[in-house]
Amino acid sequence: MRPLLRRHGGLLFALIVVIALASRAAGAGVFNPASFSLANGMQVFVIENRRAPVVTHMVWYKVGAIDEPQGQSGIAHLLEHLMFKGTATRASGEFSAIVARHGGQENAFTGHDYTAFYQNVAREHLGLMMELEADRMTGLKVTADEVAPEIQVVLEERLSRVDNDPAALLAEQAAATQYFNSNYKRPIIGWEHEIRGLTPEAIRAFYQRWYHPANAVLVVAGDIAADEVRVLAERTYGRIAAKPVPAHVELVEPPQRAARRLALADERVRQPAWNRGYLAPGYRTAGAEHAHALQLLAEILGGGRTSRLYRELVQDAELAVSASAGYDPMRRGASRFVVAAAPRPGIAVETIEAAVETSLARLLADGVDEAEIERAKRRMLAEAVYARDSLTTGARLLGEAAAVGAGIDAVEQWPERIAAVTKADIDAAARAVLTAGQSVTAVLLPRPGSVAEAGQ
Repeated sequence: MRPLLRRHGGLLFALIVVIALASRAAGAGVFNPASFSLANGMQVFVIENRRAPVVTHMVWYKVGAIDEPQGQSGIAHLLEHLMFKGTATRASGEFSAIVARHGGQENAFTGHDYTAFYQNVAREHLGLMMELEADRMTGLKVTADEVAPEIQVVLEERLSRVDNDPAALLAEQAAATQYFNSNYKRPIIGWEHEIRGLTPEAIRAFYQRWYHPANAVLVVAGDIAADEVRVLAERTYGRIAAKPVPAHVELVEPPQRAARRLALADERVRQPAWNRGYLAPGYRTAGAEHAHALQLLAEILGGGRTSRLYRELVQDAELAVSASAGYDPMRRGASRFVVAAAPRPGIAVETIEAAVETSLARLLADGVDEAEIERAKRRMLAEAVYARDSLTTGARLLGEAAAVGAGIDAVEQWPERIAAVTKADIDAAARAVLTAGQSVTAVLLPRPGSVAEAGQ
């Protein structure tokens, strides 16, 4: 969860904590979903939200880029594209045409740990969406005529989003350097040469291995009751035969003891940038006890204009145009804790790096203060309260938590766990993660002699 609102005042903070913890005491969580499983192993979560006569229908598959066979990076993402092609009963593109004809919206996305598909429709069309999604869960036609042009589409996507963007290229290289063992080092979109080599046979094998009910999570949020969803789900998904779920390969990171450094100079760079990523635990790895403290630490260091790095580098010293920190523990494996800053014109990247290092050293020596903790908790807990009004937020958060194996308590008990974090917890988490040996520093620069470099 990331802060969405910026409110001030100790009274509001106290109210947020009371609301969050009172709901837990009453047996409710953030979204309080109903849950059940179909006989074929499909998990189902229902979030009743009666604010409008619409529903969000999401299917999450517990497979992503980290599950791809060696040499087949990008296959999970390419399969996501192909899921909008034809099945044994539907023509290519018919799925999307039906959704549009019924006034719905749809999309899909691939992550390292999951692949998800969703539609937002009027409640009376939910059964139809389930029929369509169940059809392509097992009936997808993967042919050479469909695969070849879609590979070109993905290559164009990679060209526009990664290869033509120096910052994205550097981020890709930094991730590949951060992980020694884990497949998080692979780009979700895939390496170009491996995308070109993907075959219908390989894609079909990947699809048949991972796409079935026992490896899927269904989340429905909106104007509908759990009993109604159960009837529809059993009539559609419930007809699909059960299959055993293949084991995920869990690649644990070995100890990292040597700091690494990357630099990319490119004539297309207009704004130099600096960032440093530290290997960090996720909800399901060793060190998970630090996860909630690290979320608060990221908010304290770089969560907006009142954060420590922003105040010190942007407002006070006037060295940077931006400063931030980020951390996401919602993964099957290890995560990253990243701090970043971009210098003002005329300020060297080395100056920014020194300023961030000074700030981090002071943090490790003196720790965080109680006022910072209160402000961070106030912002983060506000999100949990107001997220209940969103139709899609709950579906996304619960689906992701279930897909990565963190369990829905990672969402439902999140306010309580954040509220319980202490200064000692945050200081201990900082000392455990912000160590030079498990860091990768990435510097983005204009190429010497370029127009952008001359303007610095």
